[in-house]
Amino acid sequence: MATDIYAEALEYHRSGRKGKIEVIVTKPFSTQKDLSLAYSPGVAKPCLEIAANPEDAYEYTAKANLVAVISNGTSVLGLGNIGAMAGKPVMEGKGALFKKFADIDVFDIEVATEDPDELIRTCELIAPTFGGINLEDIKAPQCFYVEETLKKRVNIPVFHDDQHGTAIITAAAFLNALEVTGRDIRSVKAVFNGAGAAGIACAKMFVALGLPKENLIMCDSKGIIYRGRAESMNPYKEQLANDTELRTLAEALRGADVFCGVSVAGALTPEMLKTMAPKPIVFAMANPEPEISYPDAIAARPDCIIATGRSDYPNQVNNVLCFPFLFRGALDVRASEINTEMKIAAVKAIADLAKEEVPDQVLRAYGVDNFEFGPEYLIPTPFDPRALLRIAPAVAKAAMETGVARKKIDDLQAYTDHLETTLGRSKAILRYVTNRVKKDHVRVVYPEGNNKKIVRAAIRVMEENIATPVLLGNHREISDLISKHGVSNHSIMIIDPSQEDDCVERYARAYYAKKQRSGITLPYARDIMRRDPGFFGAMMLSGGDTDCMIYGQSLPYPYAIRRVLSCIGRNPERKTVASVYMMVFKTRTLFFADTTVNINPSEQQLAEIAVSVAEFVREFDITPKIAMLSYSNFGSSDTPGAAKIARATALVKELAPDLEVDGEMQANLAFNTELREEIFPFCTLKGEPNVLIFPDLNAANIAYKLCMRLAEVDAIGPILVGLNRSAHVVERGAHADNIFNLTALAALKARQHATSNR
Repeated sequence: MATDIYAEALEYHRSGRKGKIEVIVTKPFSTQKDLSLAYSPGVAKPCLEIAANPEDAYEYTAKANLVAVISNGTSVLGLGNIGAMAGKPVMEGKGALFKKFADIDVFDIEVATEDPDELIRTCELIAPTFGGINLEDIKAPQCFYVEETLKKRVNIPVFHDDQHGTAIITAAAFLNALEVTGRDIRSVKAVFNGAGAAGIACAKMFVALGLPKENLIMCDSKGIIYRGRAESMNPYKEQLANDTELRTLAEALRGADVFCGVSVAGALTPEMLKTMAPKPIVFAMANPEPEISYPDAIAARPDCIIATGRSDYPNQVNNVLCFPFLFRGALDVRASEINTEMKIAAVKAIADLAKEEVPDQVLRAYGVDNFEFGPEYLIPTPFDPRALLRIAPAVAKAAMETGVARKKIDDLQAYTDHLETTLGRSKAILRYVTNRVKKDHVRVVYPEGNNKKIVRAAIRVMEENIATPVLLGNHREISDLISKHGVSNHSIMIIDPSQEDDCVERYARAYYAKKQRSGITLPYARDIMRRDPGFFGAMMLSGGDTDCMIYGQSLPYPYAIRRVLSCIGRNPERKTVASVYMMVFKTRTLFFADTTVNINPSEQQLAEIAVSVAEFVREFDITPKIAMLSYSNFGSSDTPGAAKIARATALVKELAPDLEVDGEMQANLAFNTELREEIFPFCTLKGEPNVLIFPDLNAANIAYKLCMRLAEVDAIGPILVGLNRSAHVVERGAHADNIFNLTALAALKARQHATSNR
């Protein structure tokens, strides 16, 4: 197994473009004018501005978002002193993590010296290039000296991740373990094994959080570090030495509450663990094998709480949960240093995040149904996207409060919203939607109320105050599902249609009135209202007992949409119901229609679809620009299919003269503005379109699914337009985050409906 992994890793690093990172140009660079702006003569002006005011480097260069990952390769991963060049793959990897998780650019710099003063001088000389310095894989005790000295000599943040990243994550787990076991930090006895960079940093962080120094015992390979010991000591160990008669790790662990190891595999034996206090807290973080394995620890002490550096067991201590987001916050306020208060802010943000409901995308990544705060979930997973949104603002706030920030952020919520945009444009769009719908609260019904993913989405809808969820189904089953997520007091309504005689009768009569000339009898209407929550929920919406509806998670799409269409009327002005996919690309957002409903729409239907989609797009404060797509360009083909699109375009202009729309046109021409204006100057569509109306379901469905598969795009939908109420049918098997997103859009449309009917 290991051999296969190592072979795969070598191929990963050498295939294609060698290594893991590249530099890209962020400004236009394709014309002579671009060159004159980027280089000579234009570049002279920002140079002069910076010469007059060095702080302007943050405005005119990449400095504000650039970190140096610097190492001399003297203590790489678990590999030891392998030298600067051999450590480069690790430093490139560190740079990739900075970019992936916090959109921070990195130059990795490997310095071929073991002289700490040479390393310090190198960092000092290149510091003007960077907004921060991340020291990496420098052996102890040199790493302490290098960091401390550099912090005095440069005015940008200097952070040794091997020390403080590990300490911050471990401290967050420590705080939560204390809460889970009911301990008071002031009375805890903690034993640390390993007095290198990470071990000493962890001990100092625990003390900074309130652990009395006299309650701490530090061990190294020679035994207990006690006051007066002469062998293998240095000033950093001396700071943590206590007066004690204890001399071995085994002696220190008797009755101890906490073991924190950053040492070697096997250092903690099952026999030692058995002597610890009830519910012992064990942080076994030796790399790659822990001081005691998870199975051995649980076998020796079933009551223990354990965290390791491994991803195959609970509570993984992984520095990627900290350093990208810590630097993000520090860079964004142009902090001059990363101080203790900023680290503690990160600790508490991480600890608090573990107590929140975990997003569906994280659960899918780990193949589990739920993560719940407790002994096996003390800290968030390394790939929790919310870490950026919690840690960076907390760090920025601490930097401002302690006076090390040179740039003030007046609105931390606006800053958090901005950070969310770095996770993808779809996040920004959905944040815009959720902020709007919170102002006018609506009710949303989920007919599949006993579906686990629906319940997860409903809980999030409630917690983010998007709407009041109404779940249909067996009351006890749904209550149990909600309770399993740790939610007790909630505002989620549960309705069992089989127990709602009055509602069943009212909805049955209303449905019978709609469908009595379509073969529906009143007894049949009563029966389906009682036993089919899809019909019950749709009639709730039709009758105004709820404001929007989300349906179809466990059903084929045609089966679900038939219930919606048979119960809920069409918009009297737009008789065609269609679906839209919001396709959120990195640099643009497009709306595709019709993607799921009409197989071969007529020209009248296409026109109505275009107008309905335009009305929906305006809800995002986006001016719709519509391209009516075909295989023909403005009459270049006289086939019936092309003529249909031309007639549909004319109808759109009649129905909504204010819309910017044209067609028929090919998809490539729609986005080649220069060519379109040259060949077809009469075209009334100016610039690139943001709404694409496809000629039929084949074209639209193929297009959006190809984009989803081959492009870097988030697809949000399908969103129904053309109904007189806000109802949406999710695709079968949709995940909880998709259901939440569609709920937010449904609430937006419900709000629009309520506003138009006032």
